Amino acid sequence: MSKYVAPALDKGLDILEYLSEIKIPQSQGEIAQGLNKSPNELYRMLVCLEQRGYLIKSLSSGKYALSLKLYQLSHRHSPIDGLLKSAKPVIEELANVTNQSCHLSMIYHGKLMVISQMRSPGPVSLSIEEGSLFPLTKTASGRVLLAFLDSDKTQHLLKSDAEFSALSKKDQKLFLMQLETIKKTGHEISESDLTMGVTDIAVPVGNPDLVTYCALAISSLTSINEKNKSGANFVDKLFEASNAIKSLIGEQ
Repeated sequence: MSKYVAPALDKGLDILEYLSEIKIPQSQGEIAQGLNKSPNELYRMLVCLEQRGYLIKSLSSGKYALSLKLYQLSHRHSPIDGLLKSAKPVIEELANVTNQSCHLSMIYHGKLMVISQMRSPGPVSLSIEEGSLFPLTKTASGRVLLAFLDSDKTQHLLKSDAEFSALSKKDQKLFLMQLETIKKTGHEISESDLTMGVTDIAVPVGNPDLVTYCALAISSLTSINEKNKSGANFVDKLFEASNAIKSLIGEQ
């Protein structure tokens, strides 16, 4: 727990996060029940959030819903916006050249978040919803991102990762060795742990110490390994795209 506490602020943030998760308007009583609080505890928070424009209260039902203010705030002067603007055409070109689905991901609250994706131009393609969260240890992109972080940061993320904690000591050691191999080769090719019949290839993009640090990946429905021609070609194309994005965002 933090040395400094702000109960009112905590309650306000709890309300915003709860409504964001529920995604439908809720009454004061419903919000209180969902947060395991009494309605009276939340009254002032709801009034304040409504007055500041974060919540909209229905005149007919009296239920609260999120306004667009959080969306507007998240799109002001964000370095991620610059990354996405620069990366989008590069990812589109990569998808067209390889005829494969591609996506850009980054670490968010100990998970892997897909921030941009481009479907294959072919008749059959994979699609990964932007904003989706996945376990870091179960994805090629997540492992690539962990491999190039400072060792202390990697250990901190793994310590709070449920998937990693569930591994035996032997498997944890093998996983760390896998990260070392990724760091040496600069990329990973592996069958997806989450989707059958999919092969993922991922490379890092940018400086691990900056907020724009991310991973660029190709997800292929074709079986691929590093020994066949398509695998080597995809790796080369990924590195070219990664370098192009780094150049566009001023990191090269």
